Amino acid sequence: MSQSHVYTATVNWTGNQGHGTTAYDAYSRDYDIICAGKQVIRGSAEPGYLGDGDLHNPEDMLVAALSACHMLWYLHLCAVNGVVVTAYEDSAVGKMRADSDGSGWFEQVTLHPRVTVSADSDTRLAARLHQDAGS
Repeated sequence: MSQSHVYTATVNWTGNQGHGTTAYDAYSRDYDIICAGKQVIRGSAEPGYLGDGDLHNPEDMLVAALSACHMLWYLHLCAVNGVVVTAYEDSAVGKMRADSDGSGWFEQVTLHPRVTVSADSDTRLAARLHQDAGS
């Protein structure tokens, strides 16, 4: 039986510098992401869009979310299939194409997981479970 899960987030723009959006460079791109009971995530646009490079931008968070989703499902598949993962790290890379009007889209996100499994784990099964996690 399937279950429904509902997730809520509030995005609150904190970048009004007293003039609102009267001009493209008149406001900050900073915002807060608020999920009940959790730490606030401060975000901004990337510096190329006048954002604060010290804060996470939506593109960072999308790539990280895809990587984390894959990792969590992979770890689950390993646990239920007897593969003991002892370390996992992924250096995910997202490629976005931007149009001259400032709009854009992701062309691809590539995951580069590096996994360590226990000596008695089936390494072929561990590799195959990555494919299953991506399906």
